[in-house]
Amino acid sequence: MRGVPRIPSPRAAADDLRADAYRPGPPVPPEPAPDSGPADPADAAGSAPAGGSGTADSGSNGSADDSGNRAVNGASTSDDPAAGDTPAAPEVSAAPSHGVLKSLLGAWALSACSAEETAAVEEHLGDCAPCAEEALRLRDAVGLLHTDRDLDLDPLLRFRVLENCLGRRPARIPVPGWADPYDAETARLDALLRDIGDSEWHAPVRLKWFEGERRMSRRTTVAGVIGHLLTVDGIVAGAMGLGDPLGPHAPLLPAARTEAFWNDMDLPPTGTIREPWRDQSHDLIRTVSFAGPGVADMSVSYGSFALSLRDALLDRAFECWIHADDIADAVDYPYPPPSGAHLNRMIDLAARLLPAALAERRRAGLAGPPRHLVAAGAPGRSLHLEVEGSGGGSWYIALDSPAAVGSPDKSVAQVALDGVEFCKLVAGHVSPEEAAAGQDGDRQAIRDVLFAAAALSRL
Repeated sequence: MRGVPRIPSPRAAADDLRADAYRPGPPVPPEPAPDSGPADPADAAGSAPAGGSGTADSGSNGSADDSGNRAVNGASTSDDPAAGDTPAAPEVSAAPSHGVLKSLLGAWALSACSAEETAAVEEHLGDCAPCAEEALRLRDAVGLLHTDRDLDLDPLLRFRVLENCLGRRPARIPVPGWADPYDAETARLDALLRDIGDSEWHAPVRLKWFEGERRMSRRTTVAGVIGHLLTVDGIVAGAMGLGDPLGPHAPLLPAARTEAFWNDMDLPPTGTIREPWRDQSHDLIRTVSFAGPGVADMSVSYGSFALSLRDALLDRAFECWIHADDIADAVDYPYPPPSGAHLNRMIDLAARLLPAALAERRRAGLAGPPRHLVAAGAPGRSLHLEVEGSGGGSWYIALDSPAAVGSPDKSVAQVALDGVEFCKLVAGHVSPEEAAAGQDGDRQAIRDVLFAAAALSRL
């Protein structure tokens, strides 16, 4: 196994730094210096050859000089121990056995070994293939115990907790089902706004929509977007008698209301705009919950068109999601699309509004003329809109008259789109030419419907 790359040691753990880990040991007493000669005269005598007296003053066998050195049998000795003594070799501790090192693998993977044990284990891993494989498995297992986790909360967590709580103990006065999308989307946006910092309220956001054949945009901030939602939601609030945030003489058109709000403010809006917007959304949910089922059909005027309260709150939920996604892009925040059931209802509203939008473009000379007029409520020439993915489905769009009924038997073209892609087209965030759509059939009808979908967008 020589030459195999060594397995890197685990990351040191803070628990290894014990108070006594690096405490010095007890002092070692110094070794006594060796004597210059034998301590016993008998020893000295025994060291002499057989023919001599063995004494220091014997002229034949040894002599002393003035420096104190003695020559014995022709060899020179001195009081310096280094002159004739050889230092002893240090003791070498025996290497731990295979069994001991194998038993240390678990502690090694958890960074619980001492420095000496770690060095011994790592050296052993370079020579023992079974232990190296076992060490890799243990290191992978330890990695699973310390996975990195995203500290950002799931934006749907609050909705799931509330849904579970209400399932166990239903509310005495529940929110009507047709208001659920607005309730969910305002709650999700509020959770996003709670997570951002004070400086991020001034992050630039670009609002996008279509007018005629042109793509429009307007630059604002995160706080400016919330102000826009506050003023347009005020249309629904005013229709329900809750009071308009812009006052009794405010314009009805959403774009005019937003411009009036932005122009009347002396300073750019800040995070203080969140509280009035959230209070207004709470008031809307509370009011429709107490009002009873008949309020769903109440008319809400947007100036140039009107919607039932049921569809108006669905429209507000759609715009809340779209602008929340704009804010999330500006502050780099993860923001998934709505749930499949809510997304399906938003797509259904857009599909129901497409015939009127197509007729409006035809009156402005922006769409082809009708080909086969039919009586109101009768099946007419249609386009099959197939929306894929979560919240998808099939719709048949009447092409020649908004009062006609779409029919599979009268279908002359088909368009297939992803659900989120279709919603971005309706919101004006994707142009009709750029929409990733599968197309088949009458090209003019397909172009007219895609541009009519983009025409549903507004500031």
